Amino acid sequence: MKIRVLGCSGAISKDCRTTSFLVDGDVLIDAGTGVGDLTLDEMRAIDHVLLTHSHLDHVAALPLMVDAIASRRSTPIRIHALAGTIAALQAHIFNDVIWPDFSRIPTPEAPLISFHEIQIGQTLQFGRKLVEVLPAVHTVPACGYAVTAGAGCWVFSGDTERNPVFWERINQLNVAMLVIETAFSNREKDLARRSLHLSPTVLADELDCIDKGKNYPIYITHTKPAETELIMEEIQRFDQTSVTGPNVTHDIRWLRAGQEFEL
Repeated sequence: MKIRVLGCSGAISKDCRTTSFLVDGDVLIDAGTGVGDLTLDEMRAIDHVLLTHSHLDHVAALPLMVDAIASRRSTPIRIHALAGTIAALQAHIFNDVIWPDFSRIPTPEAPLISFHEIQIGQTLQFGRKLVEVLPAVHTVPACGYAVTAGAGCWVFSGDTERNPVFWERINQLNVAMLVIETAFSNREKDLARRSLHLSPTVLADELDCIDKGKNYPIYITHTKPAETELIMEEIQRFDQTSVTGPNVTHDIRWLRAGQEFEL
């Protein structure tokens, strides 16, 4: 299974793309601005889009991508999301005001997109890939995902704050790689709490929920471009004095657009 990082920034600036991951070429997890770096042929090959939530940095490229490849597909792109996310897309994007309602174009019987409601705890199957829908704690209905093709799981937290149920579940999984958000620095910890995002101090507490003896690479995503360096410095400081014990540190890395992982 190949994971390609199209975008992993919390906002845009030069060389910063917002959240989107391409899995094996046919499954897109979130549709942030990173999708714009795909070729038309690469976009056309995407059959399934899995959304974590409705915020613009995670869906901005979806309507544009559908329009770009409309003449190149004979079957609809299947969009999988929580009920609240689907409702938001229908009300605020695919509403014939902001963008055409491609769930009815060119005809209701043969549309360019179709919506498919998912629920927390559900497992989806796409070929040999299994995708479990994980809980997230955010300001709108939100989820994360655990994806596996038979080996270890690629786990994505989605946008979230403190989330004990998430850790209970992933401690039961064979995790090969965790991608977790840390949107704000500690100086913005109050804003992070109000907007239900993580800051380094809270991330440290969350990582302490990982069962002892489990050690896998942890990639930090969704940092705000203006604070990325500070966030990483703060994370490195707490990791050097890990709260998990005097001889335990986490394998923490910075996720970058363009990286590819084989699991």
